[in-house]
Amino acid sequence: MYIKNGIAYAGKETPLLKVVSVRPMDGHKLWARFSNGEARVFDFTPKLSSPAFAPLKDEQLFRSVYLEYGVTVWNDGDIDIAPEYLYEHGQPVN
Repeated sequence: MYIKNGIAYAGKETPLLKVVSVRPMDGHKLWARFSNGEARVFDFTPKLSSPAFAPLKDEQLFRSVYLEYGVTVWNDGDIDIAPEYLYEHGQPVN
């Protein structure tokens, strides 16, 4: 149990996960390092059929990835993906 802002919560408090470094890779993959020190590779290919991520089919746009407040974004912030999603669905890197 933990208390935050005067409210008691069950379980353990999990720290906010942020992306601290990101690099585009060939084949619409992203390498990302997270605030917990781990690095993962996320394959964006399955997401490109979604209307929200379809613009990233353009390799030049995909490679323009950057970080904004610990979140991976593209196209002046019009496209983003949650750090938690990248972490949970990415493959660990040794």
